[in-house]
Amino acid sequence: MPRYTVHVRGEWLAVPCLNCTNTVGWLGKEAVRRYMKNKPDNGGFASVEEVKFYIRRCKGLGLLDLDDTVEDALEDNEFVEVVIEGDIMSPDFIPSQPEGVHLYSKYREPEQYISLDGNSLTTKDLVNLGKGLYKIKLTPEAEAKVKQSREVIERIVKEQTVVYGITTGFGKFARTVIPNSKLRELQVNLVRSHSAGVGKPLSPERSRMLLALRINVLAKGYSGISLETLQQVIEAFNASCLPYIPEKGTVGASGDLAPLSHLALGLIGEGKMWSPKSGWADAKYVLEAHGLRPITLKPKEGLALINGTQMITSLGCEAVERAGAIARQADIIAALTLEVLKGTTRAFDTDIHAVRPHRGQAEVAFRFRSLLDSDHHPSEIAESHRFCDRVQDAYTMRCCPQSDYFYIYLCVCIYIYIYIYQTKCMWLMVFAERAETISGGNFHGEYPAKALDYLAIGVHELAAISERRIERLCNPSLSELPAFLVTEGGLNSGFMIAHCTAAALVSENKALCHPSSVDSLSTSAATEDHVSMGGWAARKALRVIEHVEQVLAIELLAACQGIEFLRPLRTTTPLEKVYDLVRSVVRPWMKDRFMAPDIEAAHRLLVEQKASVWEVAKPYIEKYRREHIPESRPISPTAFSLGLLEMNTGVGHDHGHQDEL
Repeated sequence: MPRYTVHVRGEWLAVPCLNCTNTVGWLGKEAVRRYMKNKPDNGGFASVEEVKFYIRRCKGLGLLDLDDTVEDALEDNEFVEVVIEGDIMSPDFIPSQPEGVHLYSKYREPEQYISLDGNSLTTKDLVNLGKGLYKIKLTPEAEAKVKQSREVIERIVKEQTVVYGITTGFGKFARTVIPNSKLRELQVNLVRSHSAGVGKPLSPERSRMLLALRINVLAKGYSGISLETLQQVIEAFNASCLPYIPEKGTVGASGDLAPLSHLALGLIGEGKMWSPKSGWADAKYVLEAHGLRPITLKPKEGLALINGTQMITSLGCEAVERAGAIARQADIIAALTLEVLKGTTRAFDTDIHAVRPHRGQAEVAFRFRSLLDSDHHPSEIAESHRFCDRVQDAYTMRCCPQSDYFYIYLCVCIYIYIYIYQTKCMWLMVFAERAETISGGNFHGEYPAKALDYLAIGVHELAAISERRIERLCNPSLSELPAFLVTEGGLNSGFMIAHCTAAALVSENKALCHPSSVDSLSTSAATEDHVSMGGWAARKALRVIEHVEQVLAIELLAACQGIEFLRPLRTTTPLEKVYDLVRSVVRPWMKDRFMAPDIEAAHRLLVEQKASVWEVAKPYIEKYRREHIPESRPISPTAFSLGLLEMNTGVGHDHGHQDEL
């Protein structure tokens, strides 16, 4: 028998449908009737017949025709909302729709799996899990570790041993012993009371990353969670049932307690939850719609679910992947600008960078050569000014390898190193081999918070230098091009305000780059008297990166527009391919037009993996690399960072993370 979950004025109602020839209008009336039945005053209505309403899907918010049959219009277990005429949408129906909610109708359940053992998940894997490209399963080794640690907890409970967080209260209540009959209630109360976050919910991608990373940490076998409960968490992830997780509220010390508590709250069937099938709804209904049961917490399991730095770390992984991607593409955009401004490539000579042996600097210089080498890729633009009287370029062009690019490269390396070693990020850890629990401080977010603060500073420089290059492109006294890159200046303003937008984003980044990890506020009655503020470090790093992407999108558009004024001369083959890619989504400016959509289109070219600026230029860079071996080779960020640590401390680690910056 089909059943539908209907939202009416803040309440969710399950409405069975015995006859599939019933209409959508019938479904609405039946939901209103059930709503009135539950209200002492009938909800303010005299009868169902006087209620005028319309119905929309929760997924995508599309309106439904009341005369259609439910069989034709709806899927079994679909979620809909009855909006009564004259009402405003109930404020607790959708606390905040995920950004880009219209895109989630395209979600397709993945068929491939990633096996988690708690130790080998890479940042790239995690980002792909966030995108919904894989499901999760545990390795047999991980399952064995989880079972062993749970046996320790069961023994503690059976023997009524006094252990923090298992048979006692939390924080200031650590000396309060809880009787065995209330140990389950203790864990539920912990999750409920700590679910105190505020702000917009994390997007589905970020919620998936957070949930996946939490599963990965639990798979290490140090939390004491039962295998049954962990499998339920995995089932929720695989069904893309994602709890409502507010982005604000963590100080990043005893882990990310507030966001992880909201995560656990949804898993126990309370609070809100989102899935591609349901949109936002009460968690118990979403789980039921996917054939899942809410988790019943056993002793210690609430603490196991909420104690860790997974929000900081998962958002940090996204920041690292996006920072690396935009840094690669910044090289290409800068090379294009250098061509338009008729700069020289001599600053990228191999011998210059061999004198200062920083491998990241050398790699960036190599990319410039691979894109601009006139012997390899003849450029008519370069040939046109071969014998000019200029001897050097501005710093924003000739110092790219020495400045921001190397710094961001190093920051990414440091973060990946921290990510590899971020193990056992919990408060109360279970050591099965010793058959005991130990309360420590591995939950503290200081490491990733510091790394993300440095990353924000490093990636900001990409935009700061890009904005100065945009100025040079728009300023006729510096570019020898028409003012603001448009004909009939005065009648047309061209890139005048696009440059202002870039300047505004760079200025905002300067404030965001103030490190959050230098701050601390004592919490939990001075038990947690030094905290990391890592949650804000991660969120603002992502905001800085988004601004950097947007500034570079503006530079990309400006550089391509500059080429229009140099035609019929052509640049190098790889840069012409980049130009063609941009022109496939944005046409040249012959006169002023609405510019914001063009900036967004260029932004998408920098963030989409399959049709990005990097993917267009990469084959030419790699071909040049093959033809110039052993002059240069790609660098593993992990290998580079670990090499530095090995040199300074004697610590090394073979991890095999081969993503290029």
